[in-house]
Amino acid sequence: MIVTFLGTGTSQGVPVIGCNCTVCTSLDFRDKRLRSAIHLEVQGKSIVIDTGPDFRAQMLREKISSLDAVVYTHEHKDHTAGLDDIRPFNFMHQKDMPIFGTEKVLNQIKREFSYIFEKVKYPGVPQVVMHKISKEHDFEVEGVLFSPIEVMHYRLPVLGFRIGDFTYITDAKTISDEELEKIKGTKILVLNALQLNHHISHFTLDEAIQMVEKIQPEKAYFTHISHKLGTHAEVEAKLPEHIKLAFDGLKIDIASCTSITTS
Repeated sequence: MIVTFLGTGTSQGVPVIGCNCTVCTSLDFRDKRLRSAIHLEVQGKSIVIDTGPDFRAQMLREKISSLDAVVYTHEHKDHTAGLDDIRPFNFMHQKDMPIFGTEKVLNQIKREFSYIFEKVKYPGVPQVVMHKISKEHDFEVEGVLFSPIEVMHYRLPVLGFRIGDFTYITDAKTISDEELEKIKGTKILVLNALQLNHHISHFTLDEAIQMVEKIQPEKAYFTHISHKLGTHAEVEAKLPEHIKLAFDGLKIDIASCTSITTS
């Protein structure tokens, strides 16, 4: 399995519009962060977790020409707003796009993209097949087994996912002991680390490090990063050897637990 970080930024992305801080004006490409999402190449399938507002740009940057399914963590706009841009994949593959989400997520998509579900559709609208998932049951996406992990984003339940030796969690503030048991033994853990200071609905850097030490993966990567965390270079220099900051475009080979690209 190859994991590509399509985006590693928080809801506003980095740089933030109108901000002149050190991070937002950095010339380091690793400090340019689109909204958080990942792409999986696994068992011959191409799967995306979340289609944020930058989905189109992410697909073009990574030259992704085939997409078999989309899986959603939760219903916030920075994770769903790009759904309309699955249309080229509908045309190329001549099939409806399978999308997977909780009942709450699917209902939100029906509201936000109501034109997709009209009885009389405008020509060219996205074509989707909706699949309801829940934290209680594993599910298959095009033959690939996903194990859901519920985390709390303040009071909003969000799903992370374990696929074999890889676990992806974003928008978490707390994880119950029961859900932690589902993560233990994973080789590669991706976890959100928003900023240095307390936040009501996201792990801070210190909280994310503490969670990694509790789970004890072989390697961990932090994502969903805001400009308040600091520059990539200065933050990563202070992290333990087995913890890295993810960045847009980073690819990881899960079998060997190594990154296979640096840009």
